[in-house]
Amino acid sequence: MIEWTGANAIWISMTLPLLAIVWVFLFGKIPNVRESGSIAVSLVLFGVNISLSKLVFDGGRPELALGEMVPGFELKFTVEPLGMLFALVASGLWVLTTLYAIGYMRGHHEKNQTRFFACFAAAIFAAMAAAYAGNLFTLFVAYEIMTVSTYPLVTHHGDAKAKAGGRVYLGILISTSIAFFMFAIAWTWQLAGTTDFRDGGILRPAFEDGLIGPGALAVLLGLFAYGIGKAALMPIHRWLPAAMVAPTPVSALLHAVAVVKVGVFSVLKVAIYVFGIDLLNETGCSEWLCYVAGVSILVGSLVAMTKDNLKARLAYSTVSQLAYITLGAALATPASAIGGGMHIAMHAVGKITLFFCAGAIYVGAHKSNISDMRGLGRAMPFTFGAFLLAAISIIGLPPGGGSWSKWFLAVGTVERGMYFLTATLMISSLLNIAYLVPIPVRAFMTPAGQEPMTLKEAPLMCVVPLCITAVGSVLLFFFAHEIYGVMEPIVGGTKTP
Repeated sequence: MIEWTGANAIWISMTLPLLAIVWVFLFGKIPNVRESGSIAVSLVLFGVNISLSKLVFDGGRPELALGEMVPGFELKFTVEPLGMLFALVASGLWVLTTLYAIGYMRGHHEKNQTRFFACFAAAIFAAMAAAYAGNLFTLFVAYEIMTVSTYPLVTHHGDAKAKAGGRVYLGILISTSIAFFMFAIAWTWQLAGTTDFRDGGILRPAFEDGLIGPGALAVLLGLFAYGIGKAALMPIHRWLPAAMVAPTPVSALLHAVAVVKVGVFSVLKVAIYVFGIDLLNETGCSEWLCYVAGVSILVGSLVAMTKDNLKARLAYSTVSQLAYITLGAALATPASAIGGGMHIAMHAVGKITLFFCAGAIYVGAHKSNISDMRGLGRAMPFTFGAFLLAAISIIGLPPGGGSWSKWFLAVGTVERGMYFLTATLMISSLLNIAYLVPIPVRAFMTPAGQEPMTLKEAPLMCVVPLCITAVGSVLLFFFAHEIYGVMEPIVGGTKTP
């Protein structure tokens, strides 16, 4: 009998998505069997992560070392609280995204579904590898697997528009990781003699020994911030709107489960475990990044307001919301780091709901432009009701979970005396209202067009997941202390919500 240990749990969590890939190809011509296997594997993975989280949140740090590729660069997995939080979010939402994808792909009669579900599982494998990464080298490998495995999803339709979007997607993410991320890892290894993640960071000894000063630290931080292109920091954000040519389940995967969350999770992890919150704060080397994140927050929101296409509006909303997490890392206070960690979960659940709703509207009513959604709430009350609940969370209003993450980020700006950024957060929330609330208002409160309105929701496998995640975005408001409890030991204390 296999002993249940942290290392075995890591093995199982890494193996399950690979098993799903094999299953999908083996039973590709039997859709019910193919998709039942995907659902079963996703449920087991989430269960394994729940079991592993009990060990990690009680203070354990399970490890699994696969050996050195070259001296000093080891493939190593170490599960710490921030990574465990991300693994729970990604694996939990994979279950619902798989259910939703089945309903959407069948309802929309999409081709190449076997390839789709196989690449879907590969992306979750990369997300688990990133969540468990014990050093920068392992994180980089997982990051690149994520990019390559999601490219076929972005170009799924295979037309000229999809191929053009895929070129932008792949070009920006690969070029930034090679030009900046790889260089940042090499520089860190040269300074610290290791790439392992450690509490308090690994760069302080190099700073104290005079090997690197505040200015060079700021440059190194910039290499990480822009090398991790999946964080979609302006001006290298263009890959994210370009990727909206993908089917809506892929957009949900990109924005909530895997791709962008790997990006901002990596930025936050670098800030906490490579630089260290205290070093960033003492040297002021991250101050410039605070203002860049602030600009991304505002500009992303302003551009979102101009978009009539629902997915395009949500894409630019994501650019803005991701910058909240980057801001949490750059402010470098315990409150801001906690807010950044919270926003990974809060935004994931809220934004996946919004994309689920966008896909359900397209499948059920064949509409993608907001201007065409007059009175549509009467025909799709569950979909637009879920949209409203998720929008409340993204805006940051109670009882949406996003209200807590934005609160802690605002506290971080006050602690740093950056009142301009406090105002930025407030203005951004008002802009969130301006580009999100009119959508359900138009659907529920305005007269319908010429088309007769009958109750016609999307297929049940589309509607049930979006209702679950909408309720989840509200439940996170009441259970925010659980996420706070995960983040607080990593970054230091502040007052419990």
